[in-house]
Amino acid sequence: MTVPPTMRAVLLTRHGELDALVLDSAWPTPQPGPGEVVIRVDACAINNTDINTRVGWYAQGDDNGAWGEPLKFPIIQGADVCGVVAQVGEGVPHERVGERVITDPWVRDPVAPDDLDRAGYIGSEINGGYADFMVVPAINAHGVSTRLSAVQLASFATSAGTALDMLRRGKVGSGDRVLITGASGGVGLYAVQLTKAFGAEPVAVCDPTKASLVREFGAVETIDRAADPTELGPFDVVADVVGGPQWPLLLRALRRGGRYVVSGAIGGPLVELDLRTLYLQDLVLIGATITQPAVFAELVKLIESGAIKPAVAATFPLEQIHDAQRRFVEKNFVGKIVLDLAGS
Repeated sequence: MTVPPTMRAVLLTRHGELDALVLDSAWPTPQPGPGEVVIRVDACAINNTDINTRVGWYAQGDDNGAWGEPLKFPIIQGADVCGVVAQVGEGVPHERVGERVITDPWVRDPVAPDDLDRAGYIGSEINGGYADFMVVPAINAHGVSTRLSAVQLASFATSAGTALDMLRRGKVGSGDRVLITGASGGVGLYAVQLTKAFGAEPVAVCDPTKASLVREFGAVETIDRAADPTELGPFDVVADVVGGPQWPLLLRALRRGGRYVVSGAIGGPLVELDLRTLYLQDLVLIGATITQPAVFAELVKLIESGAIKPAVAATFPLEQIHDAQRRFVEKNFVGKIVLDLAGS
């Protein structure tokens, strides 16, 4: 496969508004090091992490929380990639060239893969898929065999991987009732599908205008995000990506001994906790960010089996990255926004 010396790439030049993202049509194409592969990017989805990284929501030293070391600009965002292996580095079988892959967003230290402090994220600590080519450790490029398009496959990585990790940490099993917030978004919609696939009952929190579509993806009931979820409880598990002022009601909606799993705070990161609710009800609170390698391998099998289906709301060419991220922030859609590089 021919790999040109330069490529298109969207560079995040600083924390800021959309003008911090700059398209370069002749950025140097990356070269693989030992144990790495070059992927020709065919599609790359957008997720909340991209927006939070751009605006500095994870930055050190402020009241918004912290994630790792300060970023070194410019960087190329985009963790949710589907593409084809174009080159391999030393130690990687040449037979992988031409393999269709999707990327596990979490890059782990090969010496200590379970050390969470050594983990990095594609599109943050290493350059990602808002470009024609990207380099990742070969272990992060998972071969996938399916008739789904590149755009459809790109919709899974971060969102479905996060949803699966949340449900596994929350020990969701057959017969459980699971309350899922932000159910019309990427993580929430895949959490609905996975909950259903595990034989549990997904109850979805979403805007009423999106409820019918969310039910099509498997929700047994939907509830307005402004309503009181305790009226539909009790629940065995709450899978939350919203937080915000409604948060105390989520704990109150759990049964005694229930599990609350969180992997986002799009409704607001600061919440009020009544410790009496926590300890008198024997609740378990779980934070979920860095997924374990086994989770992504399981996700690939679920995709290939057809147990979950892609949820793509809209596509944009790479050159329209500002429009794509603007549309994502507006949240007036169900599913994922995907950059179609092969068609742009």
